[in-house]
Amino acid sequence: MDASSTPTARADSYSFVPLGTPPTVVGGEGNHLILADGRRILDGAGGAIVNNIGYGRPEIAAAASSVLTGAAYVLPTWATDARLSLIERLTDRWLPSGLTRGILVAGGSESVDSAMRIARQHHIAKGNQDKWKILGRQISYHGATLASLAVANHDRRREPFGQLLLDMAKIDVFEADAAIKTIEAEDPSTVAAIIGEPVIGASGAAISPADDYWTKLRQYCSENDILLIVDEVMTGVGRTGVKFGIEHWGVAPDILVGSKGLGGGYAPIGGVFATEAVVAPMTDRVMYFTFSGSDVTCAIADTVLQILEDEKLVDRCSEMGAMLMSKLKSRLGNHPHVVDIRGKGLLIGIELTKDRDTGASFNGMLTNAVVEEAMTHDTWIYPAGCSAVPDALLYGPSFTVTEAELEQLVDVTAASLDSALNRMV
Repeated sequence: MDASSTPTARADSYSFVPLGTPPTVVGGEGNHLILADGRRILDGAGGAIVNNIGYGRPEIAAAASSVLTGAAYVLPTWATDARLSLIERLTDRWLPSGLTRGILVAGGSESVDSAMRIARQHHIAKGNQDKWKILGRQISYHGATLASLAVANHDRRREPFGQLLLDMAKIDVFEADAAIKTIEAEDPSTVAAIIGEPVIGASGAAISPADDYWTKLRQYCSENDILLIVDEVMTGVGRTGVKFGIEHWGVAPDILVGSKGLGGGYAPIGGVFATEAVVAPMTDRVMYFTFSGSDVTCAIADTVLQILEDEKLVDRCSEMGAMLMSKLKSRLGNHPHVVDIRGKGLLIGIELTKDRDTGASFNGMLTNAVVEEAMTHDTWIYPAGCSAVPDALLYGPSFTVTEAELEQLVDVTAASLDSALNRMV
């Protein structure tokens, strides 16, 4: 074999910026990824909190095959049976009540970008030209487009693009009254929408707000003609132990965006879902992305939802999430470098620190060291955090994860944390 065609050499050339050789995955089975060197990696994070039904499901291959013999491309604004079936399943069985309109896109960033444009179009159509601000939250991440980066506050991902990002205020993530004060300071008559994750994912490692947070914001938005956009890219499709994370607070959003779990890791798909009241005044179509809602991605997503329903995996997510939380707290709850263990369902975060008493941090270096060490033990954990939460780990395994696999995940975390600290302290 020519040296340039070895798995390592090919992986080296794959990296756009050569910062190390990435793992080369050749397959997946259950809750494990199979690497080119034969190693089996326990995926404790569903990749990037994406996979929810496990790897290697033959039903997915069958669904994809069934539509690939049909039309190769259909304009996103036209209907197909696969598109209609997916939207109907979502609106009939999955989405919070009232969300009856939907458009499909190819991922989470596109979902958020589209939702922002829909909010602006809605207010323009009503004659509210001054309503243009979309306020994100002080700890947040909503995607990699310039618009979604602008509305978020993940400093590590925003920093290189500062001059390109529209500067908009960020509201409090914990207390609704504090959040409302910021909106008032911005003048509600200029605010088109606010956007937030029900449970903060990548930037905050599973932070939940005060119990009355979402209900107070819902009421304030309704009183001031501000749209409430809920970002369920990470928390949706069962990840927090209910169908969509906002249901924990019994709140109805005006717009909901989703992705990740919708395709279960088998297809790049996202969606934006809105109420009739949002859509009613609009007179222009929403600009679409060329490859939005292809038949194959819709068929795969519909099958993912069918599997979740048939195998009652949302309920299982809640049960296994409680088990993982219990095991992590038992093992690491009193660890001197663990600030908090939190989350809902199988979206669980561990916030780490250099010193619990002073609040000093390793500024992300501990997170990276733990993740790298865990990979030497054939286990993947998702690195999380931003300046407000400098070091954190995020767990989001498939809903099919077993108790034995959870035990491995906890054991490896504990061993990797101590090993990383021994090198750093």
